[in-house]
Amino acid sequence: MNAIIRALFERKSVRAFTQEAITEEEKELILESALQAPTAGNQMLYTILDIQDQKIKEALAEICDHQPFIARAPLVLVFLADCRRWMDAYEAAGAPHREPSAGDLLLACEDALVAAQNSVTAAQSLGIGSCYIGDILENREEVVRLLNLDEVVLPIALVVYGHPDEGQVKRPKPPRFSREYVVLKDRYRRLDEKEIREMFQKRNGQKDFDFDSYVRAFCERKYMSRFALEMNRSAAAYIEEFLKN
Repeated sequence: MNAIIRALFERKSVRAFTQEAITEEEKELILESALQAPTAGNQMLYTILDIQDQKIKEALAEICDHQPFIARAPLVLVFLADCRRWMDAYEAAGAPHREPSAGDLLLACEDALVAAQNSVTAAQSLGIGSCYIGDILENREEVVRLLNLDEVVLPIALVVYGHPDEGQVKRPKPPRFSREYVVLKDRYRRLDEKEIREMFQKRNGQKDFDFDSYVRAFCERKYMSRFALEMNRSAAAYIEEFLKN
């Protein structure tokens, strides 16, 4: 493996950090790496919020499902899908234009997430851990007020960064599903029940793995959880407001 591929294989989510600061040089490299990401038509349909105000960090920690480590992270970035900047440019140039719609939003989400992934890969190469916080999609009204978001600007990813503590360094990376179940040839197809059970069994690796108990518990803890339902409510509200404009 070369250094980049090794970094991709070794990277895992880090939620506990040492007291070591992220230097300004490291921060600049992380941000500049994000900006080098592929982008649709070189539009860079995203904005990155560098959260430096500790009160905002603490508010985000509460809003994002009460996760105190967010407030303790040395670097907190929010990646926004931003369809406003180009609208303002079109208006400034007097160019006839339309209001952004669903396709524009999805394209901006792609841009924002690719930039975010560039940033975490860059951080990993510097020995800095990171964690995506999907809970930024929850509690729309509070997030909009806290971050002063426009109707056509949506928070797509919150990422925290810091030097991992010893426990995080030693913690093994969770195994992934085998490629045979995720990479399909040419056309999509649904996996049958036998394949689905095998997929989970191979990932778990234990002969006595109880698929039914595991999946039922996971469904209750995640898919049917209060925060998942709130995330979907907020996401629908974001999209409804976006499409109104």
